[in-house]
Amino acid sequence: MNKADILTLYDYNYWANERVLRAAEKVRAGQFTAPARLSHGSLRGALVHVLAAEVVWRLRCQEGLSPSSLPAASEFPTLESLRSRWRDEEAAMRGYLAGLTDDRLNGVVRYTTTKGVRHENTLWHLLAHVVNHGTQFRAEAAVALTECGHSPGDLDMLAFFRERDR
Repeated sequence: MNKADILTLYDYNYWANERVLRAAEKVRAGQFTAPARLSHGSLRGALVHVLAAEVVWRLRCQEGLSPSSLPAASEFPTLESLRSRWRDEEAAMRGYLAGLTDDRLNGVVRYTTTKGVRHENTLWHLLAHVVNHGTQFRAEAAVALTECGHSPGDLDMLAFFRERDR
């Protein structure tokens, strides 16, 4: 994996996040937090989980920190509070990624999970995991949004490439 490929993955990641967040702007406040049959209990829960993973993995990879917990959905009472934090996180992640080298991407990151288990993985594997993880939970959010009548549309990577290359 090289830096250009990682940057492309993150361009896709943030493009897809934006599509989902734009669709979420159309739901009523009650729908944003309403219980749903999703892994993290609500549309808000699914979106916070995507953001939380981005935050925690960047801290592990960039700063060598291993947070003992993920940010909670309750920290984001509104979609705008979530969007604001996500803008900050995207800027931090893009700044981090911009400074990476191909050699560093193939280096090892040692970290401790939120359950206290120690691991080590190749950096680019972790960074690719963040994008893949986001894909899974954005898909859950997309189902909830579609059920509310506000589909985010096609979130496939090919849709991103086609839109970008137009």
